[in-house]
Amino acid sequence: MRENYTTVGDSGSAEILIQKSRFIGHVARAETEQQAIEFIDSIKLLHKTATHNCSAYMIGEHDSIQKANDDGEPSGTAGFPMLEVLKKQGLKDTVVVVTRYYGGIKLGSGGLIRAYGKAVSAALTAAGIVDRRLHFLMKTSIDYTWLGKLENEIRQSPFPLDRIEYTEGVDLYIYVPVDRETEFIDWINGLTNGQAQITTVDSQFLEFNLS
Repeated sequence: MRENYTTVGDSGSAEILIQKSRFIGHVARAETEQQAIEFIDSIKLLHKTATHNCSAYMIGEHDSIQKANDDGEPSGTAGFPMLEVLKKQGLKDTVVVVTRYYGGIKLGSGGLIRAYGKAVSAALTAAGIVDRRLHFLMKTSIDYTWLGKLENEIRQSPFPLDRIEYTEGVDLYIYVPVDRETEFIDWINGLTNGQAQITTVDSQFLEFNLS
């Protein structure tokens, strides 16, 4: 299972105008090829009167699924440059569609390549880019006498505090990057003189905005 990767933060869209043609970039996260296809179909339905709805997507831990579609534009002038933008950004599990409403002026191969790439970049800016990092949710159980000190230290640390539960003792739930588990346990034991009980509850990705 992958631990860290970069993808789009949310779905988003942006429009640019080039030589009277409207280029509307749409982007979304897609963790399966089916999700990518459904997103592409939804954009085609939304813009069914458009001249072209070109698309590209990259899916999988090792980018095992890569597709590009020119949708009637000259071969290699739309889908492939769109896919190249995703590659250069290092994005995974991402699908993009660029809708074109033709304005009557031909752009030539070079102009089309630049236009489709620019539309994808604009859509990515609108959606935002995030770094997804795998974390363990660690449950740290302590006596009440340690709460003040430990909570203060945790809130000043790089380890996000999820919640605190109060029972006969106190349970603090803290997110820890998977590659820092041993460091975290040693740190907590040092703060509590080894009197904390630390267990792994779950694992999940946390997202950190890059743009």
